[in-house]
Amino acid sequence: MDFSGSGAAKFDPSKREDYMNEVKQQLAIANAQELLQKISDKCFHKCITKPGTSLSHSENKCLAMCMDRYIDTQNLVAKAFGNRVQQEMSRM
Repeated sequence: MDFSGSGAAKFDPSKREDYMNEVKQQLAIANAQELLQKISDKCFHKCITKPGTSLSHSENKCLAMCMDRYIDTQNLVAKAFGNRVQQEMSRM
């Protein structure tokens, strides 16, 4: 990244790296929170047809399977995207 013209340009190289690592960590946390929110919303709507004070056995099972499938799908998409980026970078 080019930091010229930004406030970060005043950082020495080690401070810049620390700053970038902190930003990356905050982005990873935000992405994880967004993923959990999406999983919660989608799986709740799919599995909980009659909200009550507790979950039935079938609702628990549905939620677990839904969450597992959603995470597996996200991982598959991320891996495919990473592979595609690598292919595109190797063509340059």
